[in-house]
Amino acid sequence: MKTTRAWIALIAAAATMAACGQPEFHYVRDRDGTTYFKVPSSFSRLDASPLERLLSDDHPSSAAAQLRRQQVWSTAYDQAARPAVEHLFGSRDPFVYVTVRKLTDGQRNEISLNRMRDFLLPVTEQTRTAYLMSVLRAGRAPAFSHFEPLMDRELTLGDGARGVRVRYNYRIGGEIQTFDQTVILDGQGTSLSVMFLACEATCFTRRAAEFDQIAGSFNLLRLPG
Repeated sequence: MKTTRAWIALIAAAATMAACGQPEFHYVRDRDGTTYFKVPSSFSRLDASPLERLLSDDHPSSAAAQLRRQQVWSTAYDQAARPAVEHLFGSRDPFVYVTVRKLTDGQRNEISLNRMRDFLLPVTEQTRTAYLMSVLRAGRAPAFSHFEPLMDRELTLGDGARGVRVRYNYRIGGEIQTFDQTVILDGQGTSLSVMFLACEATCFTRRAAEFDQIAGSFNLLRLPG
């Protein structure tokens, strides 16, 4: 299996680098070992729990939060001198957020390429319009404005997996932030794997090759058995 060989190659590379000194990359797999990627060792790993609470707005003691802990795996990496989960939505240093989510029957029935595009922030025109109308009705200024699409690719992977990769700009707090998001639905339609890369726009342009390398390492692994 191609993805299995790829993971073995990643492990071998990590072992070789460790033997020579500081490894060049963090090699990461999710809790169930089905999604893998790598980030440069200069990134610091963060506890993603506060970020999950921020994104879900669930009370930590609620049944919804307990179910989320069972169905959701996530991690984050930050290259800032003082790493913080808040840098996901605004930083001049690269930030990486990865999550793998087991889908309920209802979620599997509703998943689409456009829902993948809108996984974290409004990307499709319909969702951006709905977001803008919502904040205006509430009498607030939009936190995310001046959307600029940069890339939109549909992905077809092995074993029936499919997904999208989108890149776009948003103005947040007076700064232009670039986001690069890859979302993959496995062939059985049971889990969604997401990689979200973020950095201030000039940072992203300057380090585009590094971001492409991180995003290019993001894939599904079919384990034997």
